[in-house]
Amino acid sequence: MISEVRQKATWAQEAAAAMNRMTTEQKNAALSAMADALIARQDELIAANEEDLRRGRENGTSPSLLDRLALNGDRIAGIAEGLRQIVELPDPVGELLERFERPNGMKVEKIRVPLGVIGMIYEARPNVTVDAAGLCLKTGNCVVLRGGSAALSSNRKIVEILKDALGSTALPGDALQLIEDSDRASVNEMLKLNGLLDVVIPRGGAALIRNVVENATVPVIETGAGICHVFVDESAQLEMAASIAFNAKVQRPSVCNSMETLLVHRKVAETSLAELLAPMLQANVEVRGCPDTQSLLDGVKTATDDDFATEYNDYIMNVRIVDSLDEALAHIRRYGTKHSECIVTETIAHAERFLQEVDAAAVYHNVSTRFTDGFEFGFGAEIGISTQKLHARGPMGLPALTSTKYRIYGNGQVRG
Repeated sequence: MISEVRQKATWAQEAAAAMNRMTTEQKNAALSAMADALIARQDELIAANEEDLRRGRENGTSPSLLDRLALNGDRIAGIAEGLRQIVELPDPVGELLERFERPNGMKVEKIRVPLGVIGMIYEARPNVTVDAAGLCLKTGNCVVLRGGSAALSSNRKIVEILKDALGSTALPGDALQLIEDSDRASVNEMLKLNGLLDVVIPRGGAALIRNVVENATVPVIETGAGICHVFVDESAQLEMAASIAFNAKVQRPSVCNSMETLLVHRKVAETSLAELLAPMLQANVEVRGCPDTQSLLDGVKTATDDDFATEYNDYIMNVRIVDSLDEALAHIRRYGTKHSECIVTETIAHAERFLQEVDAAAVYHNVSTRFTDGFEFGFGAEIGISTQKLHARGPMGLPALTSTKYRIYGNGQVRG
């Protein structure tokens, strides 16, 4: 008997040819219908989401992860708005990237084309279900979604709503599939569906991504965990530094672009560490620090090497006092995950050096790391934030979900 994973991947693969024929207007009409359906049926979606939240509370899920899972009217409106923004964005499929003629008269064009069938493996954020569907369908791709068990009820309802909406459009309903089997074996099966899936994109914690990267035979676009840093340099404006650090940690600590470690130049720390951290402590953030931090601030727990290498996704942060930009850069090289890094400084030479030397998908000068996001970059939504260097890096919007094709025109040329 064929498994759910193989069956749904087969349906998606069979729909790929039809998706290749869809026009921009047809794809946009489908996305608009999907957005309207989410708003019209939000009460159903909120009820399904409450089932997930109830199970999460019963299982002892942390408040920050419950927040990551939760849907309400405002969040659903934001998700629908993400789809509508994708509608307004240029369709990259068919874009002419190069055109040239060879000495023998062959005319060569290079254009963008869909990747084909994308397998998306992710954890407990139901908005990813909508973002992934919208981005993949806009770029002419079919998508097989496998979300985490914590959001299963929400994801089922979302895909039911989206597929019902597709029924009134030109797009094939089989282009969108959800794997409902929550056993880990279903993930491992997806990773080896060569010939049915063209690429797999993992989005979640370090353990999920590591499992996908280590076990997939299907090509992988790796998205990364976020151990992100803010470095407060000696020339930083203190009020700005406090605001940026607070936003990077507290605005939404459960996401990958939130700050985990604050690096503070010793000259700032010796005069202003308490002032810098006061908003954090008022927000009940647990601070773990190096010995120098502990000597300057009472009640700080010890930050170990393991702490500096941990993505908390919670109201916990590390603080380390450094003597120089060089020491800050060395710390980031050792513990960073090449996601998002920030320097707060008024010294332009330091800013330029930080932006040049830090190896990360996004580097910031006097800006919170929370902006590493497809929506904030104007992409409408994102399929994930790539921390690798092949094909795509950073927030992956529409162009990152395409490949290229060469089209060659001639008049009978043969190779001698």
